[in-house]
Amino acid sequence: MILTLSGCSSWGCTDTTAERGEAGARVQVLDTEGRPLGVTAAVLDWRLEPHPQVPSEGDRVHFSFRFDGADEYSDRAVDACAVDEDRVALGCRTVHSSQAFGPAEDPLTGGDWLVVDAPEQVADVLLVPNDQSHDRPTCEVDAKDGGGRHPPEPPVRGDRL
Repeated sequence: MILTLSGCSSWGCTDTTAERGEAGARVQVLDTEGRPLGVTAAVLDWRLEPHPQVPSEGDRVHFSFRFDGADEYSDRAVDACAVDEDRVALGCRTVHSSQAFGPAEDPLTGGDWLVVDAPEQVADVLLVPNDQSHDRPTCEVDAKDGGGRHPPEPPVRGDRL
């Protein structure tokens, strides 16, 4: 008698989540094992101003960023957050290195906007170093091919960075 096991069995699938790295205005982008990927992401500047497409909604946080060491194909991604003076997130979004490629004065530089409820409380814009560009399927979604280490959950309003 020959016993065969189906490749679809979930008995061997495990998920783990990486620890969130230390946020900063300039960070080394980290893989899910916490190792640097050779890419640095930095917030170059930020300011409060109305978004040109929806000026009636009031001030938003307009920030510029730079990815050094990234190429057009790796598309590294980190979370950017506007924080108050206690480093509590007021609004966050993921920014990709591919947003920084293209015809510009500095082709490694990009810009984006953060929506916050209380713009007057913004003290800084910080980047979370964990690479969010690739997250494999979870065991729950795909028991055969899923599992492994996943990036930490993206920060949300109220998280302390």
